[in-house]
Amino acid sequence: MARIHAAAFVQDRSWSAEEIADLLASPLITAFHETGGFALTRLIAGEAELLTIAVDPAHQKQGIGRRLMERWIASSADTAFLEVAADNVPAIALYQSLGFEQIGVRHRYYLRKDAAAVDALTLSKDLTRGHSRDSAP
Repeated sequence: MARIHAAAFVQDRSWSAEEIADLLASPLITAFHETGGFALTRLIAGEAELLTIAVDPAHQKQGIGRRLMERWIASSADTAFLEVAADNVPAIALYQSLGFEQIGVRHRYYLRKDAAAVDALTLSKDLTRGHSRDSAP
């Protein structure tokens, strides 16, 4: 997972194997994975948060990110939250296509290795225990 995260986040500080292992040790964390990608999420009191999603560049544009997101959204939660860099246009388009809406901004949240910090957009989607409220039961 750390290798995939490093390949996917070349502008940002990627997560180490130790950091990922520490997260996975928590009963609140769920990992969704398939060849070439993974997502780590946290579920607390009906609120699901996407901590990170990473797809190896060699496997991008194959629907892996969408499938990981759909599996996460189908988990038991009332609301789903995530943060995304304001300049990550492909990720924002994916999240919006899945019904996420912007609810806030964290200014200069993402520190970049060789560039100015970038705002994080906070996005949310209302769910009904794993089913979006606008979808059929």
